[in-house]
Amino acid sequence: MRGRAMARRAIFGMAVLLLVVYLVFPFGWALVSSFKTNAELFSTPARFWPEHPTLEHYRHVLANDDFLYAALNSVLVASSVTLVSLAIGALAAFALGRYRFRGRSLVLYVVLSMTLFPQIAVLGALFQLVNALGLYNRLPALTLTYLVFTLPFTIWVLTGFIEAVPVEIEEAAYMDGASPLQLFMKIMLPLAAPGMVTTGLLSFIAAWNELLFALSFTQTPDKRTVTYAILSFSATTSSAFEVPWGQMMAASVLVTTPLVLLALVFQRRIIAGLTAGAVKG
Repeated sequence: MRGRAMARRAIFGMAVLLLVVYLVFPFGWALVSSFKTNAELFSTPARFWPEHPTLEHYRHVLANDDFLYAALNSVLVASSVTLVSLAIGALAAFALGRYRFRGRSLVLYVVLSMTLFPQIAVLGALFQLVNALGLYNRLPALTLTYLVFTLPFTIWVLTGFIEAVPVEIEEAAYMDGASPLQLFMKIMLPLAAPGMVTTGLLSFIAAWNELLFALSFTQTPDKRTVTYAILSFSATTSSAFEVPWGQMMAASVLVTTPLVLLALVFQRRIIAGLTAGAVKG
């Protein structure tokens, strides 16, 4: 029995190790490649560690005004999408989680179904909407369109948190003279804080990493996001046949590092948010 237990632990450890390597390897390869010279990037056979580490690619990226503008645009767009998603999503989740009305389950399933559509399926309709509102090549166009995939997820997750609040707390608040708005602001929101942090962070990451809508609804360099800016590096090099892999890797590291730091800072909140409601009673 002890031998079987040790074998299971060994198999489980190997599986976890393989999963970690699989998940971390792309970022590790980008990080190491960002310190390689152009000659080392295209050398054969390729080596994992750089022989002559250099910061040349980072200097080129940080000296690129278009990339810096794109980083600022991504911060503005991702932050606005997160705030709007949480504001609207929390109100919708409160209504769906605490009130019983005909068609409530249908509304929840419709909200869930919106997360199942691929972005390309709604691209044409959103393009027509953006043009009709006069928002093409403007940052509000990205904020509006990103809500299509962040808002349904926020509503669905926060509804579960609101539903998990014991009804006795709600009844006690009403007996003390609280209005529905006071119940929402002073009781439901603090209790749903782990869910707010989790959904907010995931919404921010989704908006930060989005590319298809950024390609479709922006055109000039001053309106691009970081993902679009990284893609455009190959179009701004001196040679039409040169792909600046070093700069693209360095930019990818600079773009990904803030997300990693956010995940590390809020990891307790994220875990609490993802596991809340898993055990009842």
